Amino acid sequence: MHWIVTLLFAGTALVWILVAIDVAIGVRRIPQIASQVPLADEECPRVSILFAARDEAEKLAAALKTLLSLDYPDYEVVAVDDRSEDDTPKILSDAAARNPHLKTVRVDSLPTGWLGKPHGLQKAYEQSSGEWLIFTDADVSFAPDLLRGALAMAKGREWDHLSLLGHVEMPTVGERIALTFFGFAFALGVRPWRVSVPDSGSYMGVGAFQLIRRDAYEKLGTHRRLAMEVVDDIQLGRLAKLSGARSGVGTAGRAVSLRWHAGVGNIVRGTTKNFFAVTRFQLWRVCVQAVGLFLLSVLPFIALPFLRGWALAFATLAAALAVAIQASVSIKFEVPAAYALTHPIGAMILIWMLVRSTFVTLRQGGIVWRGTFYPLEELKRRLV
Repeated sequence: MHWIVTLLFAGTALVWILVAIDVAIGVRRIPQIASQVPLADEECPRVSILFAARDEAEKLAAALKTLLSLDYPDYEVVAVDDRSEDDTPKILSDAAARNPHLKTVRVDSLPTGWLGKPHGLQKAYEQSSGEWLIFTDADVSFAPDLLRGALAMAKGREWDHLSLLGHVEMPTVGERIALTFFGFAFALGVRPWRVSVPDSGSYMGVGAFQLIRRDAYEKLGTHRRLAMEVVDDIQLGRLAKLSGARSGVGTAGRAVSLRWHAGVGNIVRGTTKNFFAVTRFQLWRVCVQAVGLFLLSVLPFIALPFLRGWALAFATLAAALAVAIQASVSIKFEVPAAYALTHPIGAMILIWMLVRSTFVTLRQGGIVWRGTFYPLEELKRRLV
């Protein structure tokens, strides 16, 4: 029995060693918006910023103010009000009356065969005129010089599609524990430094900021291809890569910022519709991810008091590497490195989010999103 335990933790340590090498080489290759030389006025193509809002009155006004104050010579914001019942329509109409950059579209009913957000983004695209499109969310704030830097990054590297990793505001301890591990696990799972390698299997899309050439977006089929995709942002990145678009990832720091969900409870509830969808609604993937997270990020920590000899040495190495790698990734994305010490707690929260999302979706027989229920079988049938 002892040799089995030793082999288990030796394997765990080996995985973390390989991950450490990959991260050490890869993270350095992710370009930063702050290091770009901003485009001059005559170099700036027309850009359309697109988002769909549903009952976003609490955060919309502040985010919209930043979108309408950009230092960029030729852009528009197309905002779709997706059946809102709060003050979202008034906020949008008042802003449009004051600012010619803003164009608004109202959706009163959702057509059959569409999720609300993809439908809203499709409608925004249909009213847009930019050579480049930016897909974002109604609660995301942009720095004034963001567009000049993002377009400089994409054009300079000849990318057709660019996802930017931004800053998530995390004022509470619980949010920092949960979201720092979530960001760390996301980075290791996606390997963003590999997205720009054409023949790699890595792809990425984020809801806060995706920039794509209009012709590349039309080639992949627009959001009509994503009509029933719960994680439409991730799948947009996937389709871009599959369609032959040259994709890349950069870091924006605080130039792209948002407050995701307030408190751990809201983070868990707010991702209920997402996590099972990320696995493509496949139980075997849920099991593999949950068990893998436990073996790599929880077991080495809780087993330390009970181990001796080589098993203890390997488990200690695995735990130390996990914390060190999370700390290095956290620093890259402006998160206090000390939160890497909460690594196993963050892992357990993420496992719970994954399991809960799966259980609730199966129990309901589908998901509820933006006030509409979507059957699981239909979601599976329409996966791209």
